[in-house]
Amino acid sequence: MIAKNASVKGVAPAKAAKANGKAARAANAGVEKLTEESFTFSPNGKTLTLTVDHLTQAIRTSIDHSGMPEDQARAMAQHVMNFFGYSERIIDNILEPEDRDAFYMLEDTGILTTEREETTLYDGREWRIHYWLFRKERIFEIINGNGNRLGDLNGADSVYDEIPEEAWARPT
Repeated sequence: MIAKNASVKGVAPAKAAKANGKAARAANAGVEKLTEESFTFSPNGKTLTLTVDHLTQAIRTSIDHSGMPEDQARAMAQHVMNFFGYSERIIDNILEPEDRDAFYMLEDTGILTTEREETTLYDGREWRIHYWLFRKERIFEIINGNGNRLGDLNGADSVYDEIPEEAWARPT
């Protein structure tokens, strides 16, 4: 993660960014490599960096039972990742209504979650700030096949699972 104060007095921003890159590599030192079969966590219990490929795979498998087409899932993943950049969370105010709808859809699948912060203004009024965050552990569960589809986070079976296949067939 890039430090909030990327430019230090007397240090060019490019050098500060390079230093931040070194810090990020140092933070990931000793972390096991990702394989296609499983995703690992760093020694401190946090998940590794989320990539567009990870998010694409999670979106493909969680949104549609038949699997969303790769190009659509990748476009959605890139669009969402563009909002986050290198941040762990983003403020809800930057989203347009169409983008917010997509974020709510990803929240339903368990890929995103929200967080709220309350603060008191100088005049005594309460102010709420809403944020969006990635649920990295859930994303890696979906990728590994351990997560249920369509955001069924409680592990409960659907009521439709009890209905036999014959009931779904239409008479022709």
